[in-house]
Amino acid sequence: MILSKKLKKYNFISHGFFGSRGGISDGIYKSLNCGFGSNDKDNKVRDNIKLVSKKIGCQSNKIIFNNQIHSKKIFFFKKKFKKRLKGDGSLTRTKGVALAVLTADCAPVIFLDIKKKIIGVAHAGWKGALKGIIKNMVSCFVNNGSSKKDIIVAIGPTIDKKSYEVKHDFKKKFLKKNLKNKKFFVRKKTKIFFHLQGYIVDQLNSAGIDQVDVIKKDTFNIKNNLFSARRSLKNGFNDYGRNISIIMIK
Repeated sequence: MILSKKLKKYNFISHGFFGSRGGISDGIYKSLNCGFGSNDKDNKVRDNIKLVSKKIGCQSNKIIFNNQIHSKKIFFFKKKFKKRLKGDGSLTRTKGVALAVLTADCAPVIFLDIKKKIIGVAHAGWKGALKGIIKNMVSCFVNNGSSKKDIIVAIGPTIDKKSYEVKHDFKKKFLKKNLKNKKFFVRKKTKIFFHLQGYIVDQLNSAGIDQVDVIKKDTFNIKNNLFSARRSLKNGFNDYGRNISIIMIK
């Protein structure tokens, strides 16, 4: 489990970015796969989530997951919902309820308002980031009484720019949004690489958030013990495990 240096200062929350180690799954899902969207056995995923809940200090049935769809849709939870809602961001100020996001190269982004004691998580792949999930999260906090100066954000393990090769059409989408986005692309000979974490930091800064912690762990690098969709597909596997990132108000 990886902790944010900025978030771990606050003892009224529990949080963590979990990788692939410490669970019971096997094969290509070894070992802490927390993704029900994978083809892993449901009982193993459920037991892995229970292991995570114990580490965080919450009940496994009080972890909120969204049905992630690479959108900018966000929900404010005032109570536990039985059904997963389709969207990519969650907020709450309810104690004992954990918010979780699942990733396997996309960026898991954790938000905390240290004054209003509101927490949030966002699933920010390139599609959601381009659609505005990050700025929408900031707006949701502000609409619920937060001051931007009180918001701390931690960006968890994400595919690094040296591993994130993209096509020219991909780059064109970002340039169409804003020509300044050119700075998030690097060309090496005939290849183009994209810096997702850098783009998210820029989105946060332009939305008025200055307190940002970036966990510099490349999901694609197998040495970091993290699940990676790109690495799995490159190795010829038809599926992959999911990393879980989570935060809760105690």
